[in-house]
Amino acid sequence: MTHTVIVREEQTASAREDRTATVPEKRSRPPRRRLMRTTNAGISYAILILGSVAFLIPFFWMLSTSLKTAGQVFSYPIEWLPDPWMWGNYVDLFEAAPFGRYLLNTVVLTFFGVLGTVVGSSIAGYAFARFRFRGRDTLFFIMLSTMMVPGWATLIPQFILFRELGWLDTYLPLIVPGFFATPFATFLMRQFFLSISPEIDDAAKIDGAGTFRIFFTIVLPQAKPALIIISLFSFMGNWNEFFGPLIYLTSQDMFPISLGIVNFVGEQSQNYPLMMAAATIAMAPCLILFFLAQRWFIQGVVITGVKG
Repeated sequence: MTHTVIVREEQTASAREDRTATVPEKRSRPPRRRLMRTTNAGISYAILILGSVAFLIPFFWMLSTSLKTAGQVFSYPIEWLPDPWMWGNYVDLFEAAPFGRYLLNTVVLTFFGVLGTVVGSSIAGYAFARFRFRGRDTLFFIMLSTMMVPGWATLIPQFILFRELGWLDTYLPLIVPGFFATPFATFLMRQFFLSISPEIDDAAKIDGAGTFRIFFTIVLPQAKPALIIISLFSFMGNWNEFFGPLIYLTSQDMFPISLGIVNFVGEQSQNYPLMMAAATIAMAPCLILFFLAQRWFIQGVVITGVKG
């Protein structure tokens, strides 16, 4: 009996030793996985940082050049930081050209462009999302198909139309079309409205609310994320618009800042500090807006796939 007990105790101790010996081997795998994940994350961040630096260098050079003297621009070795800082370049810029007027014109065009896009596209998107009518899907498909048509294809017909209406050298050709909805903004608003339960509309109708009241007081307030997104995209597009003003505007006092810079470069083709100062002023609002609202730009891509 004593011998049997001793054998069993030895077997139990041996089993414990075996289990203890196997534990470190099982636990040795997670640190390797964490190491691989950390390494992959480090490589990814390094690539992103290098890419960011490569993209930021031109912007840094533009800002730096706008504060340099003309002799420092192409000096060798390169002077990355201005010495002295020529803040007077921005004052000289507004004295050399009516950039204050250009900025005001751009603000006016951008405001009404954004307003038209928001109003027209939200109404059209709501109609495609909620109303049931014959040929709705076909009409929506045709509208989306216009996104594939390059603007050059409709340039001449549009120009003739606006000329016959007497709208040349006015802001109307640049503002009015936006109130008739744009395909991308309409598509985005439709996708967002589809994610809102139609039972809300039914409950409002039972309470006696009409279509416009339901849209403006119930559904539209819930679509604030989509409205912000299309406002941001519309702001970027209208602020940087160049081709439309180039075609329809001829009076210099009506130029937006995009045309104003081109006109200024033609007059000051060798004054690089002032040209870079003009580019900095033109780009600053869009750059600031992007950094403040970049999560909305990303969400705009996500919303387009909310519901088909």
